[in-house]
Amino acid sequence: MDDSANDPKLNRRHALECMLWAGTGVLWTVAGGVPKSLSLLDDAQAAAAATSGFTFMQISDSHVGFDKPANPHAIDTLKEAVGRIDALPTKPAFLLHTGDITHSAKPAEFDDANQIISGTRLNVHYVPGEHDITDPATEKAYLERYGKHTKGGGWYSFDANGVHFVGLNNIVDLKQFGLGYLGHEQLEWLEDDLRPLKSSTPIVVFAHIPLWSVYPSWGWGTDDAAVALSYLKRFGSVTVLNGHIHQLMQKVEGNVTFHTARSTAFPQPEPGTAPSPGPLRVPADKLRSVLGITSVAFKRNNLPLAITDTSLAD
Repeated sequence: MDDSANDPKLNRRHALECMLWAGTGVLWTVAGGVPKSLSLLDDAQAAAAATSGFTFMQISDSHVGFDKPANPHAIDTLKEAVGRIDALPTKPAFLLHTGDITHSAKPAEFDDANQIISGTRLNVHYVPGEHDITDPATEKAYLERYGKHTKGGGWYSFDANGVHFVGLNNIVDLKQFGLGYLGHEQLEWLEDDLRPLKSSTPIVVFAHIPLWSVYPSWGWGTDDAAVALSYLKRFGSVTVLNGHIHQLMQKVEGNVTFHTARSTAFPQPEPGTAPSPGPLRVPADKLRSVLGITSVAFKRNNLPLAITDTSLAD
């Protein structure tokens, strides 16, 4: 894309064509657990913006402190993502960060991340990634920063505009191949947390590692996710937001829509296309097309969630 992509006079159709060319901006409306993808060249974005409900943002895998060839300036691309969120014409209700805030769980990295992310001027809800909690000492430090009002190892829930949000920690006791794990204590809490809710309540679950088996041999899944998902079967609309794999993937199972987010730092290879997961180096002029942010809109009528992914190249 040329510099005209930043021209405020750029017509809307051309802008959406650029987004389509970059492979970004996928919009999903979800009603009663049934998703419908909408063309980027129709009025989908306008419809999402006109919802009578609210929007919130998701960013993931900012890896503050990462400076390898895949992106020597990961802190700068996080700043770009934050700048885009702050510049939105309609301010989101809050921001979800789905883990790997830092690359090495160093205090200075957390300090830098907090300073940058505060530029969104939004309330931020965090869950940890495996790069944020690397040992008991860093787990304690993470909980001191982000877990003051959470349960157990940092799980919690909150309600916003009729939607019930659940933040989970599935990175502390990793299983074979690095698969995520929730554990009995957290699963017991989740069952208790959901029990009093009506089945018509829209649910959004967010955690770092996907709760579906994307590619188990790379650790891209959660060992005991089936138990958690069994508690969610009775709800009509469930959306699960994850990070960890640094790329967009969607899956629908019954009433549950799973959606993974891009990183703001670096991409990873598609499942099975490399010997192992890890930072993927792409040409410098393509990097921003594989990094991005996610916007989710909720409308009270019919309980839809509209998910829009935007790359930093758009």
